[in-house]
Amino acid sequence: MTDESISEDGAARLPDWTPPDIDRSKAHPARIYDYLLGGKDNFDVDREAAEVALKLMPELRGMARVNRAFLGRAVRHLAEAGITQFLDIGTGIPGPGNTGEIARGIHPDARVVYVDYDPIVSAHSRALLAGADPELTAIVQADVREPKTILDNGTVHAVLDFDKPVAVLMVAVLHFVSDAEDAHGIAAQFVDVLAPGGALAVSHASEGHVPGKFGAARKGWNNATSQLVLRDREEIAGFFTGTELLDPGVVIIPAWRPDRELTDEERSLDYGHAAVGIKR
Repeated sequence: MTDESISEDGAARLPDWTPPDIDRSKAHPARIYDYLLGGKDNFDVDREAAEVALKLMPELRGMARVNRAFLGRAVRHLAEAGITQFLDIGTGIPGPGNTGEIARGIHPDARVVYVDYDPIVSAHSRALLAGADPELTAIVQADVREPKTILDNGTVHAVLDFDKPVAVLMVAVLHFVSDAEDAHGIAAQFVDVLAPGGALAVSHASEGHVPGKFGAARKGWNNATSQLVLRDREEIAGFFTGTELLDPGVVIIPAWRPDRELTDEERSLDYGHAAVGIKR
C-alpha cells in the first residue's frame, strides 16, 4: 500500500483504509518497522525516516528480521511450555508469523490480545483478524507508557484471565520508552500482575560493537512519534526483576534459542538484546 493515490483530476487522496485520526506528519515506529521488513503499510514520512537511518546503519533491516524471528521463537517456546494466553504489546502491523498464528499452531484455543497505540495498526489488526472468535482474540489501542490503560482495560480482561499464566510480549517496544517515562517501572507493573508461571519476553535495542553507529542512526527517528533509547545488557536485564530468566539469559537477539545455526551476518547483529523470564 502507498500512503496516497491520485484521482482523475491529479489531486492526491488518502486511501480508504487510512483511519481519519492518523497523523501523517510524523513517522511511527510500527510503520518504520513495517518498511524495514519490506511491508507496504507505511507512509512517505515513515519511509523517509527509515532511509535516513539506513544510510547510517544498513544493518537495521537485518535487526528488524531477527526481532520478528525472536517473537516467533519466544511464543513457540512459551506455548510449548503450556502457556495459552498472550498479551502482545506494541504488536506492530500484523504479518505472517504473528503471535496468534504461532500460538494457535500449538494450542488452537490460545487467547491473544494485541495492543498498539497507532490507529493504523489497530485498523490493520482488525482487518486481518476479522471473523476471529472474540472470546479468544482482541485488539486494543493503548499506550505501553500508560500501563493502566492496558491492565484495567475491560476488553483485555474479557479475553485474558490474569489468575492464570499470561505471557506479556514486549518485542522492540521498550526502547521507545524513555528513562523519564520509567521504562523499568512500566515493565514491573506488568510483571506484578502475572500469576506464577506467567512470562515476560523482551527484545531491546543496544549500542552494539561499533560505538556510536546506532546512536547516529537514531536521527531517522527525529521526526517520529517516539524516540529510540539504547540500553545496555545490564539495563535490559533489569526489566526482568521478579522473574527467573530462561537460558541463555540476556543475549543478542538472534542468539536467543536459535532454531538453526546462525549465519555470520546474524552473529554480527549485536545491536540489541533479548530474553524471556518466568514469574515464579
